[in-house]
Amino acid sequence: MSGYNKYSDSELVEQFRSGDDTAFKEIYTRYNKLLYIFAAKKLEEENEAMDVVQDVFVWMLNNRDKILLKTSLSSYLYKSVLNKVFDIFRHQKTIRKYIDKGDYFIDVDSNETDYLIRERDIKNMIDREIATMPSRMREVYELKHKQRLDTTQIAEQLNISEHTVNVHLQRSLKHLKNKLGLVFYVLFILN
Repeated sequence: MSGYNKYSDSELVEQFRSGDDTAFKEIYTRYNKLLYIFAAKKLEEENEAMDVVQDVFVWMLNNRDKILLKTSLSSYLYKSVLNKVFDIFRHQKTIRKYIDKGDYFIDVDSNETDYLIRERDIKNMIDREIATMPSRMREVYELKHKQRLDTTQIAEQLNISEHTVNVHLQRSLKHLKNKLGLVFYVLFILN
């Protein structure tokens, strides 16, 4: 590679476009670490930053005849890395949107798919049955099982006796057992 380190960026690009792989090695040597630092600062994840930089260089190797510089080589490379970083951010934002909505990606070929679908269906059935409970019973049930309050805390919050809280809890569990059946009830209790 002697002599290539004296070439300008534009000379290296011309050599590379004409098929000179040593020119590519010099471009890689000049910019690999700088691009990595740039990507790592944006992504805050070292492995992902390495992947982004490698993707840019692999693209260059596979598309050398398509490279047309309208600016400097450094601007071209930094812009390419930045575009890849933005692609990652867009992808993460899309995933976050689906997670926030409750729409999860499920691998259809997965052995867990059937289990996940059934688990979601059972949860929906339980939620529907909880919604049909009388309002005070539902309120006591949700304070106990969703907010994890104990009987004393529930009694204080609702300004009722602990005995009344216990009665509502027993009735709510009996309600679920009657509506869902013993098998679903046991699964629910275990979870």
